[in-house]
Amino acid sequence: MIDLIPKPPLEGLDLTLAGVRLRACPMAPIFSIAPFRGARAAFDAALDQAYGLRFPDPCESTGDARVRLIWTGRDQAFLCGAVPDPGLYPFAAITDQSDGWAVLELAGPQSAAVLARLTPFDLRLRSFGAGRTARTALQHMICVLLRVEQDVFRIFVMRSMAKTAAHEIGEAMKSLAARE
Repeated sequence: MIDLIPKPPLEGLDLTLAGVRLRACPMAPIFSIAPFRGARAAFDAALDQAYGLRFPDPCESTGDARVRLIWTGRDQAFLCGAVPDPGLYPFAAITDQSDGWAVLELAGPQSAAVLARLTPFDLRLRSFGAGRTARTALQHMICVLLRVEQDVFRIFVMRSMAKTAAHEIGEAMKSLAARE
């Protein structure tokens, strides 16, 4: 049998322009989690026991760099950085999404200005502070956007659109750099 070697979709991506850095995040587990109707209380208890986390409210994330739950839609979140604890399975639909998504990080003082050229979403800190998340458009692609810190964003895009997303963000970075 042939052993397949997993390759990151954006291997080697690391671009810095205008004080903003775009890089590919290392591949890590990503699981979609949707609690079953009527099982939310039991699911929340299992989630707390397994990770010490709570299910995120709309447009927020919980956790830290090691394990994070990111809201992705109504009664749905991504569990990032860990394989789901077996205690969660009786209470939620859980699907491995690890090879279906690519994650980019955009960091720097002008990172919000770069993203403002690509998304209609309000990126001002008072509206979209650290830990906030949104499912929104990035040019013509759907993305899940997470503001990790004031000037650091994680951008989740479908793996099939990863190179297009990197290209579009790179073009926005070039445009911003040209203004300087």
